[in-house]
Amino acid sequence: MSTFDLDLSKYQLGWSDEVEYAFDPQKGLNEGVVDQISWWKGEPEWMRKMRLRSFNVFEKKPMAPWFAANMPDIDFQDIFYYLKPATEQVDEWDDLPEQMKATYEKLGIPEAERKYLAGVTAQYESEVVFHRNREDLEKQGILFCDMDTALREYPDLVKQYFGTVIPPGDNKFAALNTSVWSGGSFIYVPPGVECEMPLQAYFRINSENAGQFERTLIIADEGSKVHYIEGCSAPVYTSDSLHSAVVEIVVKPSARVTYTTIQNWSPNVYNLVTKRARVEAEGHMEWIDGNIGSKLTMKYPAVYLVGPKATGEVLSVAYAGAGQHQDAGAKMVHAAPETSSKIVSKSISKDGGITTYRGLVRVDEGAYGCKSHVQCDALILDEESESRTLPYMEVGERDAQIGHEATVSKIADEQLFYLQSRGLSQEQAMSMVVNGFIEPVTRTLPMEYAVEWSRLIELQMEGSVG
Repeated sequence: MSTFDLDLSKYQLGWSDEVEYAFDPQKGLNEGVVDQISWWKGEPEWMRKMRLRSFNVFEKKPMAPWFAANMPDIDFQDIFYYLKPATEQVDEWDDLPEQMKATYEKLGIPEAERKYLAGVTAQYESEVVFHRNREDLEKQGILFCDMDTALREYPDLVKQYFGTVIPPGDNKFAALNTSVWSGGSFIYVPPGVECEMPLQAYFRINSENAGQFERTLIIADEGSKVHYIEGCSAPVYTSDSLHSAVVEIVVKPSARVTYTTIQNWSPNVYNLVTKRARVEAEGHMEWIDGNIGSKLTMKYPAVYLVGPKATGEVLSVAYAGAGQHQDAGAKMVHAAPETSSKIVSKSISKDGGITTYRGLVRVDEGAYGCKSHVQCDALILDEESESRTLPYMEVGERDAQIGHEATVSKIADEQLFYLQSRGLSQEQAMSMVVNGFIEPVTRTLPMEYAVEWSRLIELQMEGSVG
C-alpha cells in the first residue's frame, strides 16, 4: 500500500496508538506552558523571548470575523499544546518504537521513502521522530532537517529568516503557532543547486484534544530548485483537535519552489494554517493543495511577488463531505513590476458539505505591467451541498491585466447517460467526470501521487449516485 492508497469514505487513518510520553501532558495555554516548551527544547534566549511576545500577541489579537463565525465552539484551554513522545529522533525505521513503526508502515511512508523521495521527515504529535536525508543531497550542500534541529545546528540561518515572511502579529493563529511551535521542516538549497527528487514530511496527530503546531521554513537560494511534499492524518475522536501550522518560504532570484500538500485529516480536526512565500526577481513559487477531510479547513496559501518578473501559481482541490467545511483559497500580492500570477481552484461538495473559495489579488501602486488570472470551478453533487465564492481584488495600477472566472455546476444527466451507454456504471461515469474536472491539478503531481490522488477522489465518490 502506498502513502495515499486509503479508503477515505471509511477514513481508515482513524486509529490511535498507545504511546508513552516524556512527561504528563497538561491541557491549557499560559506563559508557563510557553516557557516550559522552550525549556524542554533547550532553546536560545532569543527564541524563548519571541515565543513569550507572540503569546501576548495571541491573547490580545481578535480572531478574524470569518474565522470566528466558522468555529464558535473552539476552546483554547481544552487542548494539549505540547506532547513529547518518550523516544529520541532516529534515522532508521527499525529503531522506532513498535507502535510508531506500525503506524508509519500502515501509512506507507517507508515504501514512499525508498521509492520516490530524496529525504523524509515524520512528525508524531509535537516532535519529529524520524528523519533521513540522502547522502548525495548532503554532498550538494542541501540542508534538510526538522526545525528544532535547525535551531540547534544552524541558528544564524534560522534567526535571519524565522518570522520574516509571516510575523507573529500577522493573525491570531500565526501568533499562536509562534508561541508554541514544535517540529516542522527546515530546508536550505544553496545557489544553483537543483534537488531532483521531492522531499517529504508526514504529520500525524495521535492523541485526543491534541494540538499540532509545526513550523516550516524553506529557503531556496539564487537559481536553485526544490519540491517539497507534505501529508497529514489523525485518529477519529468525539472531541476536536487543532492543527495550526505556519509555513514560510523564501524564493531568491531565479529560484523555483513547489510545495505540495495532500491533506487527509479526520473529521474532528480544525485545520487552520498560514502559508506564505516571498518571491524575488524572476523567481517562481507554486503551491499545489489537495484538501480532503477535517471538520473545518481555513487555508489560503499566499505569494508575495516582491521582485520584477517574479511569478506565482496556486492550484488547489477541496473536497467537502458530510459535516465538513473547506474554506480555502489563495492570495497573490504583486508588489513589483511585470509580475504574473495564476490561481486555479477546484472544489467538490457532497452530502451537505460546504466549500468556500476566499481569495485576494492585489496589485500595489508602482507595480506596472502585472498580470493575474483566477479560475474558480465548483462541482456540487446533490441538493444539500453548498459552494461559495468570495474573491477580493485590489488594483493600484491602470495597466494591470486581471481576469476572474467562476463556475458552479452539477453533473448533467446527459453526461452520465452518454458514458453509461459506453458500458460504464453510474459510479464509474461519475468518477470519470469528477477526475476530468480536477485533472488540471492532478497533472501537476508526480506520477505516483497523481494516481493515488485520483483514487482518493474516486473513493470519496462511492455512493454518490443511485
